[in-house]
Amino acid sequence: METIQIKYFTDQIDRLTYIGGKSDWIDLRAAEDVEMKAGEFRLIPLGVAMKLPRGYEAHVVPRSSTFKNFGIIQTNHCGIIDESYCGDGDQWFFPAYALRDTRIHVNDRICQFRIVEHQPAVTFETVERLADQDRGGLGSTGVR
Repeated sequence: METIQIKYFTDQIDRLTYIGGKSDWIDLRAAEDVEMKAGEFRLIPLGVAMKLPRGYEAHVVPRSSTFKNFGIIQTNHCGIIDESYCGDGDQWFFPAYALRDTRIHVNDRICQFRIVEHQPAVTFETVERLADQDRGGLGSTGVR
């Protein structure tokens, strides 16, 4: 089991923890109250900085309820934080775009992360044909 050093920028948010038995993703919380108008962009502080193990990165994404509860979307769709972002002032943020007027309270769970090992080095080989059968193209599995 890896140990990760974490710095909290506020005492107003709950400490990071797994939600027992439900997921291996870890929720992140707003570190301050935020009001946003529709069409506004804001970097929402998450109140943490971490020293990830060498060779690992964190993938930060919205929770499934983030848009329903707050009307915001993550502007980069998936934030990647690598192990070099580990200084004392390297607080994590959630880049949010509001699609409606909204208010987020300190300690609200707005996103989640997981720690992933870096992709292994790969090489690409150009070929004229791929041997496998086509699946039918983009969107071929239907809607139901």
